[in-house]
Amino acid sequence: VQLQASGGGLVQAGGSLRLSCAASGSIFSINVMGWFRQVPGKQRELVAASTRAGRTNYADFAKGRFTISRDNDKNTVYLQMNGLKPDDTAVYYCNAGFYRPDWGPSDYWGQGTLVTVSS
Repeated sequence: VQLQASGGGLVQAGGSLRLSCAASGSIFSINVMGWFRQVPGKQRELVAASTRAGRTNYADFAKGRFTISRDNDKNTVYLQMNGLKPDDTAVYYCNAGFYRPDWGPSDYWGQGTLVTVSS
């Protein structure tokens, strides 16, 4: 499975960005698709994830500001981020694979895409 992420960039606080991640290859093995993020010196953390059936999970910091969605026909997951804050600055990673009940990271990772939020 290959995951191709895009959509990061520089935005001012309060602004919006939309991340996209397209999966290719052995996509039959994918149930969950989602996003994690990481800042230097910290562990990678879940942002949001969605199962193929549409069940979603959000980190507390993402609730009310971020929305995850999927286009199963295109094997693509999106992350709409609104109301961005400087604390959201991180490298965002697409993640996909089998569903885990604890919503932990699954099997496959995309390349990171940097999101920088200026104050």
